[in-house]
Amino acid sequence: MTQPLQFVAPEEAARASLYGLIARLFYAAPDAQLISELVRAPALEAEAALAAPWRQMTQACANVFPVALENEHTELFVGTGKSEVTPYLSHYVVRHSSDSPLLALRQQLVAWGIGRKEEVPEYEDHISGVCETMRYAIAVQQRSAEEQKAFFERFLYRGGIAFCDAVSASPKADFYRLVARFTRAYFEVERAAFEMVE
Repeated sequence: MTQPLQFVAPEEAARASLYGLIARLFYAAPDAQLISELVRAPALEAEAALAAPWRQMTQACANVFPVALENEHTELFVGTGKSEVTPYLSHYVVRHSSDSPLLALRQQLVAWGIGRKEEVPEYEDHISGVCETMRYAIAVQQRSAEEQKAFFERFLYRGGIAFCDAVSASPKADFYRLVARFTRAYFEVERAAFEMVE
């Protein structure tokens, strides 16, 4: 018996795409193809809070080189020994030695049937991994708004905002300062939308 086709509403597909883009940008520097796609990307005028940071980020792509972005990404998030800005969100929310947000995240991923690939060296609380989980929950698993809200509030929002602020404050961030501003604005838009979810 064939499975019924599942359709994702356009606005949900758009949300998932933005989470996917954020995950991609913070996982690795954009290559020439992604830079070209961002230069040609349409404006996000429908959401006023995102319009300006999106425009600034996409317009900046017209004057960047992949090698320069690769160097910036490495200096910020990889580094030699210690990165300038850690991309692991648990770092921003741990208050006591007994706190274990990474363990809680791993338990949530298991409950949702999501596992880390063995060849991926990053921990699950990497900003890219958490955003990719949101994308997957929206577009593939089609989790309820309540489930999405709970995941977002518990594992993404606080750490994600603090991470974006850390990137914006870094003197080594140039293009990624714009990415962080857009990401922060998007997280705030999502939070406002989730506040309407009972």
